[in-house]
Amino acid sequence: MALKQTPSQTVGPYFAYGLTPTQYGYDLPSIAGPELATEETDGQPIRIVGQVFDGQGQPIGDAMIEIWQADAQGRYAHPADSRNPNATFRGFGRCGTGTDPRNRFVFETVKPGPTGDGSAPHTTVIVFMRGMLTHAYTRLYFSDEAEANAADPVLASVPEDRRDTLIAKREDTAAGVVYRFDIHMQGDRETVFFEV
Repeated sequence: MALKQTPSQTVGPYFAYGLTPTQYGYDLPSIAGPELATEETDGQPIRIVGQVFDGQGQPIGDAMIEIWQADAQGRYAHPADSRNPNATFRGFGRCGTGTDPRNRFVFETVKPGPTGDGSAPHTTVIVFMRGMLTHAYTRLYFSDEAEANAADPVLASVPEDRRDTLIAKREDTAAGVVYRFDIHMQGDRETVFFEV
């Protein structure tokens, strides 16, 4: 008799309901949502929008994305960052793709500033989805930060022909600045993932 994988041996499909309950209509508290900033948060308001695609190029409707980033001054909302972080900036967000008609993740935040360690402005991205035994880590860099991107040591460690998988494309819309960042789990356009 062959034993089958149990829900405890994979990160999905239950994680999205438990970790983003309000997005799925459950009356349960959530420690994080897709809004990292408020109207009072200093910095340029931006929206990060994207989809997660499988190896056949189909959007995945039950992925969950977490992001973590510095504020506009390059400070993290974390006790280890003693530089007096912006009190209205959460710095951490979570969004399930199953709540959007186009299976997108959408985050409302501010554009991060440089953190002072040689890194270009960036956002850390973690992908959870059905069938994955562990989550995947990547980074999102900004297309309008070419000079800083060229000097970033992490981005420089990625083969040049694959760096564009980490660059979010800026779009100026009537609603404000949007950065488009699609995540490809497999295939010719596979996003670069990092081991932590």
